Amino acid sequence: EAITTKTQKLLNAGFIREVRYTTWLANVVLVNKSSGKWRMCVDYTDLNKTCPKDSYPLPSIDRLVDGASRHALLSFLDAYSGYNQIMMYPPDEVHTSFITDHANYCYRVMRFGLKNAGATYQWLMKKVFHHQIRRNMEVYVNDMVVKTTSVEAHATDLAEMFIQIRKHNMHLNPEKCVFGVQGGKFLGFMITSRGIEANPEKCKAIIQMQSPQTVKEVQRLVARLVSLSRFIPRLAKKAGPIFTLLRKPKNIEWTKQCEEAFRSFKTFLTTPPILQRPDHQANLLLYLAVAEGAISAIIVQEHQKM
Repeated sequence: EAITTKTQKLLNAGFIREVRYTTWLANVVLVNKSSGKWRMCVDYTDLNKTCPKDSYPLPSIDRLVDGASRHALLSFLDAYSGYNQIMMYPPDEVHTSFITDHANYCYRVMRFGLKNAGATYQWLMKKVFHHQIRRNMEVYVNDMVVKTTSVEAHATDLAEMFIQIRKHNMHLNPEKCVFGVQGGKFLGFMITSRGIEANPEKCKAIIQMQSPQTVKEVQRLVARLVSLSRFIPRLAKKAGPIFTLLRKPKNIEWTKQCEEAFRSFKTFLTTPPILQRPDHQANLLLYLAVAEGAISAIIVQEHQKM
């Protein structure tokens, strides 16, 4: 029923069409969403194996986050079904065919899950906003932010962006767009007029976490710590006892040293530091911390000498 409903919506939107003879055919997979509804996905594993890789580079997330921080006003944009706004090359449509109980269909628009979808989307966004990227916009695939150093100029920067949106017939999702704010979430980080801040949801997840007792729980903790590594100095040394557990995952023993390290992270993440983007006119200082079994490094700048 969920597949039938979804395919009918896609047909009505003109995103798919029915096919009868095709050399490629993928299976449909249903994924249960947190809302209790079903998401219809298509397994393109076999198709992706045969496709050459588009090596168009994705921009550095750290550079984008640095570039978007410390601005007076920000606007966060989300394209409405972004990938589906890009039409497939007609002869390649049949390669995206998938099977259902009622008929076989193929996509007329670019489908999420195709091997080169991300690279293609980034390339097109670069062409659409190439005059604004790094000046008053940052774009990572379908995550976009308009940034302005002064409140007065924000409307002008938004108008410039909307001209490009209309020119290329793009559509935004109004429910996921936020305009004229002083901070928000971008690529997993909180960017504000103060600088780059740790995602409070990630910090909260560690603070409220119980002491791990299984391999999966330790792996979950390590993944959460690594995602915040930019904000935690000497992480490799401090988390050494926890990292060591994964060397022999079959014999997990949560020791006193592990618990002490875990509690220290909880305390630290209640007030994590705020990072600043670098001043390219000032000197960069590289600090190293070397200990047995761990090495950490940080690049800093001195703006005010005590």
